[in-house]
Amino acid sequence: MRILFIHQNFPGQFKFLAPALAADPQNTVLAMTMKQHHGRQWKGVTLCSYATRRSSTKDVHPWVSDFETKTIRGEACFYAALRLKADGFMPDVILAHPGWGESMFVKDVWPLAKLGIYCEFYYHSFGADIGFDPGFPLKNEGETCRLHLKNLNNLLHFQVADAGISPTEWQASTFPEPFRSRISVVHDGIDTGMVAPDPGISMLMNGNVRLTKQDEVITFVNRNLEPYRGYHIFMRALPELLRRRAKARVLIVGGDGVSYGARPEEGRSWKEIFAAEVRPAISNADWSRVHFLGTLPYQQFIQLLQLSMVHVYLTYPFVLSWSLLEAMSAGCAIVASDTKPLHEAITHGVTGRLVNFFDGDAMIHEVCSLLDDPAARARLGAGARSFAERHFDLEAVCLPHQIQWVKKMLL
Repeated sequence: MRILFIHQNFPGQFKFLAPALAADPQNTVLAMTMKQHHGRQWKGVTLCSYATRRSSTKDVHPWVSDFETKTIRGEACFYAALRLKADGFMPDVILAHPGWGESMFVKDVWPLAKLGIYCEFYYHSFGADIGFDPGFPLKNEGETCRLHLKNLNNLLHFQVADAGISPTEWQASTFPEPFRSRISVVHDGIDTGMVAPDPGISMLMNGNVRLTKQDEVITFVNRNLEPYRGYHIFMRALPELLRRRAKARVLIVGGDGVSYGARPEEGRSWKEIFAAEVRPAISNADWSRVHFLGTLPYQQFIQLLQLSMVHVYLTYPFVLSWSLLEAMSAGCAIVASDTKPLHEAITHGVTGRLVNFFDGDAMIHEVCSLLDDPAARARLGAGARSFAERHFDLEAVCLPHQIQWVKKMLL
């Protein structure tokens, strides 16, 4: 096959699938990306960069600003695709993450190619992330109108795409018919061989504190520390949690930016805002047991999960984080929010414990209960690990189904 990947930050969700397809000597695999490294190779994939020709219009109507940005990126990808075509490249299959608009016009360049799109999320004005958290109400009534227009990119892709793939059933369920029936549910995959429990793990904190599996380590992970992933709920529970657990260390991973939702109006980060909110209620001694680790190299991140005694994961009804499944694969005892994306992975009392997203007291109770119960932690960790192996293992489950999905498009 001649295969073209399109992802503005390649490899993204294709980090396993692209190299697997490139490993077949009969395949020719290219990837278009906005990262600037034209002509380089990455794990057998030829990288082709492109750049936008213009920036967004100043003072454009706020309801259509998102679509203009996606159109600008789609235009850049379109002209880059024309150059590839002029050089003789004719893909059989195009695999794209359409979320930034790049792949909107590729079928105008290669109308006979099959287009498979990564279906991450379809926006809804109610029943999902919008309106879920009363602490962050919509700024004005027009937000729902803007959200409808944000789906224009999805709808235009539905007209030209031949198939879709989504990592979870719940994420797939957000998409409307008739396209929902053309979405296969296959997760990106977790390398459960590498992400596995390690009873002998240890980590050095602040250059002088070595933590092991015998220490009370509570972990909380976001890509960026923000409300969509329950950072505010966790922080507001922190003073009482630290008071109850005099020996616990709290390891918090995440950046200062925003991955989802709005930025704070104050100009500060969500991390700073909620840390400052709870700091007066936490003594200096207790605060010294809270470690903000920022973003970690992947291997260190896995070690942190292996070290965790109890892992907390909270999320709005939104895209399920890889980190939750990696925590399961690492055998963590998990306390998670009872929100729809979790229901496919966490069964209360079997693979973790579920609490109401907004109920910080319930979260504290479950965390403390597990810290006091090694047998329960071991049982839940083993259950989580077993579930991850059966349903999300990269080599045995996910990658074979992803490759089958690609081949099926050509039948």
